[in-house]
Amino acid sequence: MGVAGEEDLLTDSWIKVADEGAVPDGGMLPVYPRGLGLLLVKAGGALYAVANRCAHLGCPLESGARDAFVITCPCHDWRFDVRTGGLVEAPEIAIATYPVRVAGGEVFVEL
Repeated sequence: MGVAGEEDLLTDSWIKVADEGAVPDGGMLPVYPRGLGLLLVKAGGALYAVANRCAHLGCPLESGARDAFVITCPCHDWRFDVRTGGLVEAPEIAIATYPVRVAGGEVFVEL
């Protein structure tokens, strides 16, 4: 979770996706900046943004279980680390991750 200067957030690549309080510690929140399905995850006091679709068959990860930094796909139990996007058992398989910044109580994701 970083803090961005306001001038950094004026570019088209940083999109406001939520208020910081909308994602409780240990929680997840699906968001759709520019129609792209992302999942905000708050773990270890930091915010992470990952694709909200499993790399296997595209199941929505928002319906999966979460344990610390790992989300388990509800369809076939594939487990992804939200810090890297990598599949726990085979990190070369991954879901997309996106940089996150928090400024003025608002959460921004870089697309």
